[in-house]
Amino acid sequence: MNDSSINTLLKVENLTTHYGNIAALNGVGFEVAQGQIVTLLGSNGAGKSTTLKTISGVINPSGGKVIFCGEDITNKPAHEIVKRGMVHVPEGRRIFKDLTVAENLDLGAYTLRDANERKRRMNQVFDRFPILAKRSKQMGGTLSGGEQQMLAIGRGLMLEPKLLLMDEPSMGIAPLIVRDITEIVKKLHREGKTILLVEQNAKMALGLAHYGYVLDTGNIVLEGKGSDLQNDEKVVKAYLGG
Repeated sequence: MNDSSINTLLKVENLTTHYGNIAALNGVGFEVAQGQIVTLLGSNGAGKSTTLKTISGVINPSGGKVIFCGEDITNKPAHEIVKRGMVHVPEGRRIFKDLTVAENLDLGAYTLRDANERKRRMNQVFDRFPILAKRSKQMGGTLSGGEQQMLAIGRGLMLEPKLLLMDEPSMGIAPLIVRDITEIVKKLHREGKTILLVEQNAKMALGLAHYGYVLDTGNIVLEGKGSDLQNDEKVVKAYLGG
C-alpha cells in the first residue's frame, strides 16, 4: 500500500462491482494520500473506469468500502458524494454541447447558491484556461477536443474539490495538446489538488504520479511509486512499449 506519511484522503477496501453476473472489480483496494497524484493503469476492460464510477457513486458496489475524508461513503448517491468534495471528470468529457462554455461551467457549481462566489470561481477557471474565457459564449460542441477537455476539467474545478477523479484526460486528443493537459495536471497539483488519474497513456501517467496501481481484469496486480513502476520490467513490457 501507499506508505506516505501524508493523511489518507481516500481509502478503497475490497471493492467489488458487478455488471449483471459479471464481476468487473474483484476486491480492489488502494489509497490516495492528500496532496498526491495517484494513477490507475491497465488495459481496456481492466476495470479502471468502473473503479472511478463506483467510487464517485455512479455505480453501486456489490461489496467493499469507500472511505473519503474518514467517512464511509459506500452506496451514497453521486450528488451527495459531490457535496463532500469529490468530483469526477468522466471519460469522453461529457460536456453539454448545446450549452455555452459559461453555462457548462455554471452547472459545475450547481450546489453553490452564492452567485458572487460562482462568478469568482468561474473567473478562476478562466484564469487557468484563457482559451475558455475567449470562448465563453461559444457552444461547447463547437470546441476542439482539447478545449472540451479543458472545459470538463474546469467544470470539475468549479466546486473546488478535495479530490479530483480524472478518467482518460488524454483520450482522443492530439499529441501536442496531450502535453498541455499534462501541464494542467502538474499545475493543479502544485496548487494543492489531490488527483486520482486513470490513463491508458502510461508514460504520461507515471511521469506525473507519486504512486500507481496496475489493474488487470478487476484486480490490483502491481503497485509502487510512479518512478519505480516506470522502470518495472512488467510495466515496461505491458504498457510502455518495452
